[in-house]
Amino acid sequence: MCRIKFMNTEIDNLTMAETLLAVDELIQKNKNAYVVTPNVDHIVKLESNERLKNAYSEADLILTDGKPLVWASWLYRNPIKEKVSGSDLFPELCNLAAKRHYTMFFLGAKEGVAVKAAEKLKKIYPELEIAGCYAPPLGFENDAKELKKIETLIKSAKPHILVLALGCPKQEIIAYQYRNLFEVPLTLCLGATLDFAAGKVKRAPRWMANAGLEWLYRIYQEPSRMFKRYVLEDWKFVKLFVKYW
Repeated sequence: MCRIKFMNTEIDNLTMAETLLAVDELIQKNKNAYVVTPNVDHIVKLESNERLKNAYSEADLILTDGKPLVWASWLYRNPIKEKVSGSDLFPELCNLAAKRHYTMFFLGAKEGVAVKAAEKLKKIYPELEIAGCYAPPLGFENDAKELKKIETLIKSAKPHILVLALGCPKQEIIAYQYRNLFEVPLTLCLGATLDFAAGKVKRAPRWMANAGLEWLYRIYQEPSRMFKRYVLEDWKFVKLFVKYW
């Protein structure tokens, strides 16, 4: 793998095909690996969040989730090959899991979303085995009893792949802190992916994704929640781009 320095993190400079090979290899190694997928929002958060920095420093795969990062890499003259977003990787991962008989566990999203996603995915990939789904309550990361329950659920299910849909930075910190406790070969931090898979949230049209305008579509869908993230916070990415020039 080719890992390059990018702003305040590093990136595994891989295509989607190379990513799937790397993912399969990590599962086979069974070393409690985890994957993070930085986007503009993550880069901004990494600048000041020490716990997120620690999580990124130990990640086994760091993938590019966003066209702006690819464009920035061109301007830095150290080009990233391809955007490998979590939402694009997830269906490919499900297809791989179905073919290789890897079991999956979904942790996160709102009540019922993961189950709905599992039902829809089973229709697309009949051989796919979902070992379990659980939507933890708000603030579970500070509740020892709830964390123990999650540990028991995951250890009982013994999945090959754990998908965390808890949002950044919570999911990355959970992956980092509990990777050896959960004992899952591969954990992926995939944000809103289960919402997309369940049909709860529609993905941006392909042309918007290719043009780097997914953020605009998300604001259109959820203006009250996404405006703060994409407009009030993520403009800081421009300042960081200049800082790391």
